[in-house]
This record gives sequence, C-alpha cells and structure tokens, in this order.
Amino acid sequence: MTALQVRAMVLADCDRVSEIRIRGWQSAYRGLMPQSHLDALNVSEDAERRRAWFARGDGSVVNLVADSGGEVVGWAAHGAYRDGEVRTADAELYAIYVDPARLGAGIGQALLAESVRQCTAAGRPRMHLWVVEGNTAARRFYERAGFHTDGAQEPFEVDGVKVPEVRYTRRLTA
Repeated sequence: MTALQVRAMVLADCDRVSEIRIRGWQSAYRGLMPQSHLDALNVSEDAERRRAWFARGDGSVVNLVADSGGEVVGWAAHGAYRDGEVRTADAELYAIYVDPARLGAGIGQALLAESVRQCTAAGRPRMHLWVVEGNTAARRFYERAGFHTDGAQEPFEVDGVKVPEVRYTRRLTA
C-alpha cells in the first residue's frame, strides 16, 4: 500500500466518504440491524447531504480522511461531546469508517490516533464514542486503543428495531 496520509477532508472528498460510510454500515452492521434498512442506504443521497453539511460547516466538527496515493480509504469525524443538545468540554469520536476492502491495514488506527492527538492538543480531558453493542470487531478495536466501556447505554431505533449502543471512554493526556 502507498504511504498513508491523514489529512483534513475537503469538499471534493464527500462522494468517496459517503461510499466508504455506506459500505461500512452495510458490512459492519449486517445482522445487527434490519437488512432492509442497510440495503436501502444510498451513496448518492448520502453524498448530497454530506456536501450540504460540509459547505455550511461551522468548524465544530473536524472531518479527517486517510489518503493512500490520492485515494481516500477512510474517514473519521470528531468534535465536542454531545450530551443531548449541550456540547461539553470532552471530545466525541462521531464516526470512523474504513473502506471494507482495506480493513486490517492500519487505516482506522491512523485515523483514530490523529483524532486523539487533535483532541488532546485542544485540551479535551476525555474522548467518548458510541458503538453498536453487537459490533464485536469495533469494540475490540477501541479496547486495543485504550478505550473502555463506562456503563452508559443508549438504544436507537432502526426501522422499528432497537439497536443498543454502548459508550466507550478514554482519558486524554497532554
């Protein structure tokens, strides 16, 4: 694989990020949420929404991409932790997805490391993230990176089916 570079996402990355996100959902959540929902996910619609969000972004969400030889192969987003509608001093990893064909190549680790580095440099005391309870591969990934469950749980609903999520936390140090 060509050298991996983690960089700030630009508007031109939106289509590829949407493709990675949708394929990531379809791969990671198979059997964990209704297949009809996963099958209905649409890359073009997601890209259109992503371009609109990105264009009006206020800087509160940091979007990063992993670039390998000019090809975007992963995406992560982080910002202030959301406690309901309130933003806190803690950080939250909102999303991290890697091209399913490239899993295990260190792309997710590079994206997570850069998100942690940026949040630490910004003085955030902790980073939180939510993961689907049954997503054992993701849970192992975060545990290897020093995250642990803190007991918080929150189900969300997908097509009438409750999908439980658990919160992971990691203390950040300068």
